[in-house]
Amino acid sequence: MAISNDVYVNLEFTPNPNTLKYSVNRTLLEKGAVNITTQKEAEERSPLAAKLFAVSGICGVMIGKDFVTVTKAEDGDWDVVHKSSSSVIESHLRENGVVVIESTIQDAHKGGNTEVEQKIRDILDREIRPAVAMDGGDITFEKFENGIVYLFLQGSCSGCPSSTATLKGGIESRLKKEIPEVIEVVSV
Repeated sequence: MAISNDVYVNLEFTPNPNTLKYSVNRTLLEKGAVNITTQKEAEERSPLAAKLFAVSGICGVMIGKDFVTVTKAEDGDWDVVHKSSSSVIESHLRENGVVVIESTIQDAHKGGNTEVEQKIRDILDREIRPAVAMDGGDITFEKFENGIVYLFLQGSCSGCPSSTATLKGGIESRLKKEIPEVIEVVSV
């Protein structure tokens, strides 16, 4: 029985009206996500993102384990962005093109290595990041200072109308429940 090399790209809508998620039947990254917000950064870090940034109207690309999130600029046209994004992703993967240059992948989290920071990272990696990845986003730890957790929202989470509710109602309450030192969670 032959193994199929077909590439499947499935469109998924996200809570962010300016972002679409394309799930694929390939592993693009072993873990985490790569968020790219400029053409120059795309050219340095991801041949796939560079091709997507060449599409008129795209202002952001995030690559996850098995999906690509595309963010449309305010003046972008969804018809152009969607049709072009889907075909760019499909043809790039069919040609076995490099998705992300391995040497440019950075650790998802910043900050120090205190016990509290390790607990925050663990909850983010185990529970929160997989949940937001389902909507085409990612959340990474920036720092913990004076009881405040600073998080960086990426992909569909960045600029999403429901991100404040997710941040305060979901993430903040979860971290406060497990880590008494956490007073507040804010986005950077």
